[in-house]
Amino acid sequence: MGTQKAKVIDGSAEDKKKGGTGAPVKKPAKKKIKREVAHGVAHVKSTFNNTIITITDITGATLCSASSGTIGYKGSRKSTPFAAQKAAASVADKAKKFGIREIDVKVKGPGAGRDSAIRTLQASGLSIRSIEDVTPLPHNGCRPRKKRRV
Repeated sequence: MGTQKAKVIDGSAEDKKKGGTGAPVKKPAKKKIKREVAHGVAHVKSTFNNTIITITDITGATLCSASSGTIGYKGSRKSTPFAAQKAAASVADKAKKFGIREIDVKVKGPGAGRDSAIRTLQASGLSIRSIEDVTPLPHNGCRPRKKRRV
C-alpha cells in the first residue's frame, strides 16, 4: 500500500505552503480603552411596556445601558416604577466606573418609570444638572381616518 497524505482542513493557504500544523492562528486580543468621563447624558426612554436607560458621553457615544428587561423582569412587571428604579440603580453603578459624576437627563415617553428612574439616578450619587423632556409630539402630522357613517 502507498503512503496517504493527510488533508489540512483548518489553516490558511500560507500555512499549507509553510508546512504548518494547520491549527488556526489566534490574533492578540484588543485592549479595552478605559475612558474617564466626568460629564454625561442619561437618556430615559419610558414606554408602556419597558423602561430603557442609556448613559452616553456628550458626543452621544454609549457608555452603558440597562433596562427593566435586562434586570430580570418579564411581562407586565417590566412596566412598573420599581423595575425602572432597579434599572436606574444598575446603570448608575456602571456609569460610576467610567468616572461620571454629573449628568443631564433627557426623558422620552409616557411610561410609569420616568420619575422613579430620575429619583434613583439622583439617590445613587450622580448629580443631575438638568432634566429635559424630549418626547416627540406631532404638529398635526398624519391625516386621520375618514369619519364613520352609521
